[in-house]
Amino acid sequence: MAEASRSFHTTLLPTFSHLHKPQSQTFFTTAPRRRCAHQVIHCSVSTTNDAKTTVTQNTIPWGCDIDSLENASALQKWLSDSGLPQQKMAIQKVDVGERGLVALKNVRKREKLLFVPPSLFITAESEWSCPEAGEVLKQYSVPDWPLLATYLICEASLLKSSRWSNYISALPRQPYSLLYWTRAELDRYLEASQIRERAIERITNVIGTYNDLRLRIFSKHPDLFPEEVFNMETFRWSFGILFSRLVRLPSMGGRVALVPWADMLNHSCEVENFLDYDKSSQGVVFTTDRPYQPGEQVFISYGKKSNGELLLSYGFVPREGTNPCDSVELPLSLKKSDKCYKEKLEALKKHGLSASQCFPIQITGWPLELMAYAYLAVSPPSMSGKFEEMASAASNKTTSKKDTKYPELEERALQFILDNCESSIFKYSKFLQASGSMDLDVTSPKQLNRRVFLKQLAVDLCTSEQRILFRAQYILRRRLRDIRSGELKALRLFDNFRNLFK
Repeated sequence: MAEASRSFHTTLLPTFSHLHKPQSQTFFTTAPRRRCAHQVIHCSVSTTNDAKTTVTQNTIPWGCDIDSLENASALQKWLSDSGLPQQKMAIQKVDVGERGLVALKNVRKREKLLFVPPSLFITAESEWSCPEAGEVLKQYSVPDWPLLATYLICEASLLKSSRWSNYISALPRQPYSLLYWTRAELDRYLEASQIRERAIERITNVIGTYNDLRLRIFSKHPDLFPEEVFNMETFRWSFGILFSRLVRLPSMGGRVALVPWADMLNHSCEVENFLDYDKSSQGVVFTTDRPYQPGEQVFISYGKKSNGELLLSYGFVPREGTNPCDSVELPLSLKKSDKCYKEKLEALKKHGLSASQCFPIQITGWPLELMAYAYLAVSPPSMSGKFEEMASAASNKTTSKKDTKYPELEERALQFILDNCESSIFKYSKFLQASGSMDLDVTSPKQLNRRVFLKQLAVDLCTSEQRILFRAQYILRRRLRDIRSGELKALRLFDNFRNLFK
């Protein structure tokens, strides 16, 4: 289970924009540069006894196991010495989330907890132990997410020389994240879910961001950013930490920050309290929405996220039926055989949409945008004058949410959605039926455990998403039955009326 806490009112995704070149290519002309004392890391498959640290592939030489309490006491002592007030919680091993914060004393409902001061935040403005490296990134106008990812690696590689060493030592060596799934694992275990596409996109963005930094900055300053330290493996780790632990603080203008101690809180779908900055106490707090007894794990909400989104960033799937915010992405597409395909596609593009779109379906229903897209997909050439209106309604960029209805198209639109829904259900059923016979025979017991774990996550996700699709299928069939039975009833009344005059 993911152990970090993240709370957002809105989904926060990084902006992987192209980096800007500085106005001048000359740096630090007033003083000679010094090489920062990074620990040299060689990512290889062998180990040696030389002075340099050589690690196995996919291994990071800092941090700890995901369920380890080895560095917890040192973290708590450092936080207390650095200004964290006395706490009513402590880090312990837990049933949900490997490790988490557990109440030491009675906690009342609506009680404020944590009070982490800003001096313990890691933000884009944090002071670098190697100031020259930070200055280079700022001169290139590196965005916050890549800057923070680089900052984490820089501080981690300095080990005890970094102010953050006790915090970094308590971070997971390999975060639970889809960033660590191979392409083959994504294709095999998430073939039925649209989360697969989002995971591939995220992995591609992280790789692209690293390559951009390497080509534009790291390769030009190898003394500050040696490849032995700043490489794809360490960036996978740092982005995994950011995706699972970075907090957006609404009361600080939406600033993003890593908040040590607060990020040890686990998520529960049954609570609605979230992290934010409290101006009166000048610290990050959350207000409990239920009481806790000593020994109980204390939870927060990571935000209104679907099971797929929770797996994507945090690496866990809540129990089926426990997440009221759960949803599944339903893919819809225009048919290329449609006589008005080009006109419809042009209308969609004007509103930032494409020929293939995904729309979220919840157990309670679906958005108005999905219905508008379906209207457009099934509309005949005679309604070409309405294509623009339908495309506009299908876009969530419109300020007014207008329930645009076309009664003459409703049956065809609902059937179009039902056909796509049942197509997705078939994919889920095929995966779930095959999941019991997947070949898990590998030579390494650890690798076997990993594959069993990933398979179970995928089964849990697909089961919850298929459940939502089954509910949508039921609603769609019932509405279509009502429409058709109403039409049949009207036809019978018409026939009876006509027979009276024969």
